[in-house]
Amino acid sequence: MQALRAAMRQMIRISDEEMEHFLADCHAKTFARKSLLSEPGKVANEVFFLEKGLVRVMITDYQGVEHTTHFALEHQFIADYGSFLEKIPANYALQALEEAQVIVLPRTAIEWGYASLQDGDRMGRLIAEFYFIYLDKRIQGLYGKSPKERYDEIGQIFPNIHARVPQHMIASYIGISPVHLSRLKKQHPV
Repeated sequence: MQALRAAMRQMIRISDEEMEHFLADCHAKTFARKSLLSEPGKVANEVFFLEKGLVRVMITDYQGVEHTTHFALEHQFIADYGSFLEKIPANYALQALEEAQVIVLPRTAIEWGYASLQDGDRMGRLIAEFYFIYLDKRIQGLYGKSPKERYDEIGQIFPNIHARVPQHMIASYIGISPVHLSRLKKQHPV
């Protein structure tokens, strides 16, 4: 839990006693490759802090086609935040693309943190701001940038992603078909 402790200390002032109380409800868990951390139709009652591994966030459309909307790398928080915040069934699936070692932050710990930590609300706000800015840039990219620009940018957003993720998921993330991605890579070799 050292990485989570460090992440929290970067965001907020927190005493050792507060940290221990907050972490008392949290626990480590390992998810096998391809397993789901969270699935559609169930209320997300946990936020995950990814210590090791890679997680993809995906949604399935009305035709049954999966679309990759986000990747989470080491030392990031991840959840179906809409489901968690509104206590409604999730629309997104969180899938481990590699064995994922996470710290599970249950709703009880997070709500205690908001109510009891001197900067608990600040921590929640900072995580929400990070995710909002990421989503805003993602929407701007989907509508304002070419597929080539989105392809070039994905490696900056998610370092080493090309070595860790199948190309069809990268194509899905940037909003093009795998065939289009293949053509794009041939036209613009790295």
